[in-house]
Amino acid sequence: MDLITRITQQFDESIAAKQAATEELAGPISEAIELMVNALTNGGKVLACGNGGSAGDCQHFAAELVGRFERERPGLAAIALTTDSSAITAIGNDYSFNEIFSKQVAAIGQPGDVLLAISTSGNSKNVQLAIEAAHARDMTIVALTGKGGGQMVHQLKEGDVHVCVPHNRTARIQEIHLLAIHCICDGIDLSLLGEEENES
Repeated sequence: MDLITRITQQFDESIAAKQAATEELAGPISEAIELMVNALTNGGKVLACGNGGSAGDCQHFAAELVGRFERERPGLAAIALTTDSSAITAIGNDYSFNEIFSKQVAAIGQPGDVLLAISTSGNSKNVQLAIEAAHARDMTIVALTGKGGGQMVHQLKEGDVHVCVPHNRTARIQEIHLLAIHCICDGIDLSLLGEEENES
């Protein structure tokens, strides 16, 4: 197989995966937006955690809120728990890698905050422990998963939101997670600022 054919197949599979996920994910993404808007407009914040590519998604999400997405507005309170190398390495060294997020959630999470918990498999132990810590702090969860949601499905409570990509390939799940994050950012802006004048 030549490279052009291979690349075309990747694009086609990504498009098909997004189209297949639209109907299933639109509702949960809308619920996630409402949950985050409620937190942000009542003095709360969004904490985000995940590993690898999901860690990058956390940082991307926090940057869009603290800075801006596509429209000018005041910064919104969001923190990626994946960025403080001193905290992460200290916790990982003194306790365990499984606690790198839960310790941070326990320290800075407050009732009314939201935890954005990202795991393509739903089985990342450190994300699962972060969910436990968030529930202990009376926070709500927005979980971004795939592959059926893994063990995280069993942790979510009433009031939490689960955006589970209906796919088993990690690359496709991550691509749809990024789209979901952009939908959340756009929805937050729409809720706070209304439609732009040139939008129909």
